[in-house]
Amino acid sequence: MATAPLSLTDLAQHLRQTLGIQHKRDIQTAAAHLGRWVPDVQGQASIRLGDDCAAIPDGEGYLLLAAEGLWPQLVAAEPWFAGWCAVLVNVSDIYAMGGRPIAVVDALWSQSTNQAQALWQGMVAASQAFNVPIVGGHTNCHSPYGAISVAILGRAQRLLTSFDARPGDALLLVADLAGQPHADYPFWDAATMKPPAQLQANLALLPQLAEAALCDTAKDISMGGLIGTTLMLLETAGCGAVLDLDAIPCPPALTLAQWLISFPSYGFLLAVRPAQVQSVQRLFRAQELVCEAIGQVTTGRQLCLNQGVQRLDFWDLGQEPLTGFTGAG
Repeated sequence: MATAPLSLTDLAQHLRQTLGIQHKRDIQTAAAHLGRWVPDVQGQASIRLGDDCAAIPDGEGYLLLAAEGLWPQLVAAEPWFAGWCAVLVNVSDIYAMGGRPIAVVDALWSQSTNQAQALWQGMVAASQAFNVPIVGGHTNCHSPYGAISVAILGRAQRLLTSFDARPGDALLLVADLAGQPHADYPFWDAATMKPPAQLQANLALLPQLAEAALCDTAKDISMGGLIGTTLMLLETAGCGAVLDLDAIPCPPALTLAQWLISFPSYGFLLAVRPAQVQSVQRLFRAQELVCEAIGQVTTGRQLCLNQGVQRLDFWDLGQEPLTGFTGAG
């Protein structure tokens, strides 16, 4: 029997309580110690904090540096998938910044060499699928627990950054809906069964977009889902937005409530000047990817949700920070 869709009020309450969004609040501990920016190593420019990667000025472009740790429950229950995801999430962060990955390193803890095998197999499979080598790291097979984190280095000629969204920009959802939901986790898998050439070609559209100056703002849709990612983009940009929930394309296998908190294996949120929207859509649709306008960036600090004739003020970032990394002020 089909479940009745949630009312907008109930949906908003459900979204606020999801684990993905609650985990984003943990980032406030880093923001409290690091501030909003640090000088680069040459002291010539500042490195803004709070984006998918640290963008470090380097000659005529940028070095991109990022790291991700995996959820311990996933590592324990599905080590191969955890190893795959550890590489995938880092690769996505580099492309979300308009860059191309160079290499990754990992830090792996396990209780034995046998328990480490599935983690390694997942990492190597993803490394080959995305053509990103694993070049070193740290290994401990005498740990009382299993854990994995991966760091990545990339390079961009021209940045896509969540700091550059402006009021009036259209918010575009880019995603691959040709996949399937994971049985136990809010993960939309449109990657593990696809040919590597297709995965790489789809991701390569992001730096193409940046280098053609069609867009300067993007963010990888992370474990906070589309809602959490929208909040993070707005927080660093110092803006608000209106999301039209009826305009959000959703896989038939999921409800809207499930999709809004899912981590898609290929999913990005773009803020695009209105004059460039059609050009951006043509780029992604040519590779059979979804690219739909789902809202608009506004002044202020509130994220508002529209559904039918209903409107709800979902989150006021001026009163309630999410990560603490803000571009305001």
